[in-house]
Amino acid sequence: MQQIELRKDILSANEDLGHENKMLFARKGIFVLNLMSSPGAGKTTLLERTIELLKDTFRIGVIEGDIATSYDAERISAHGIEVTQINTGGACHLDSSMIRKVLANFDLDHLDMLIIENVGNLVCPAEFFLGEDAKAVILSVTEGEDKPLKYPLIFRLATALIINKVDLLPYVNCSVPRIVRDVIGINPSLAIFETSCTSRQGLDSWKAWLEGKIHKKKETRLNT
Repeated sequence: MQQIELRKDILSANEDLGHENKMLFARKGIFVLNLMSSPGAGKTTLLERTIELLKDTFRIGVIEGDIATSYDAERISAHGIEVTQINTGGACHLDSSMIRKVLANFDLDHLDMLIIENVGNLVCPAEFFLGEDAKAVILSVTEGEDKPLKYPLIFRLATALIINKVDLLPYVNCSVPRIVRDVIGINPSLAIFETSCTSRQGLDSWKAWLEGKIHKKKETRLNT
């Protein structure tokens, strides 16, 4: 029972600070995306493609979360993007306190979008609110079609699902229609994109969705 209460206290404190982060982002008019997936689903590559599509129009910052190394941050930095690395040292997720501590590394008055690439995991990151406007989950077809039913929480809380690496469908046993059916059963309002970072299939739709979210957030700032 004590462990359950401690868990509740941790999540409650994280939620409170997450809402403080969200209010800060609202005042600055920054659209914040929490990008989540299991390791190897293609988060960083999709992030690179997203930056390529948007960086000439919007000012983008990136927070990279990993247990160790700065490999992904170095990849993002090569695109000329302001990026900060968080190494959790073993924790399987980012939390709102970690995000708050690194915000001073960014010029928030000159950002349109902040993308948080969370630690690779389909479980823990879903439980920790960071102050984001949207959670996006990437599911690679190489992971199989059973993941939404096995890990329903992350799909229930997500705003968008990117079914990635669809160019590999001829070579893997995965049913995209079943994934779509199952996730709609969990979260009927989920925006779904089928993408390939190799062939660039579906990336234009993903770009358009993000553009709409960024513009809406900027309008909200102007009206406050």
